[in-house]
Amino acid sequence: MVINDPIGDMLTRIRNAAMAHKKTVELPGSSVKHAVALLLSKEGYLTRVEQVKTEHGTMLQLELAYEGKEPILTGVKRISKPGLRWYVGKKKIPMVMGGTGVSIVSTPQGVMSGKDARTKGIGGELLCEVW
Repeated sequence: MVINDPIGDMLTRIRNAAMAHKKTVELPGSSVKHAVALLLSKEGYLTRVEQVKTEHGTMLQLELAYEGKEPILTGVKRISKPGLRWYVGKKKIPMVMGGTGVSIVSTPQGVMSGKDARTKGIGGELLCEVW
């Protein structure tokens, strides 16, 4: 099966696992997916991010964060898609859910949260919003 939007597939798998109250999710790995997963972990949406080498390539094993029985991650919105890339300047990076969510931006200095990108004064491709 060919996946045209690997980051969109990753976010959908994480959202579906959270909605189904699953503890872990496993997906094919890449450097960008790993960077996004580490950022989600840093923001408190994931408790563990692990890269596992297999005979078919690298797999990412992610453990979702829960507060009691409810997942911390309640929503994900993919912004920039393969058919329509969405680039923003440092002043146009959106606040997500009044600052309670996080926007994820791919910048020349790597994948970072919108807050970090604003602080560093750089823009980039707005990958998604998570809350």
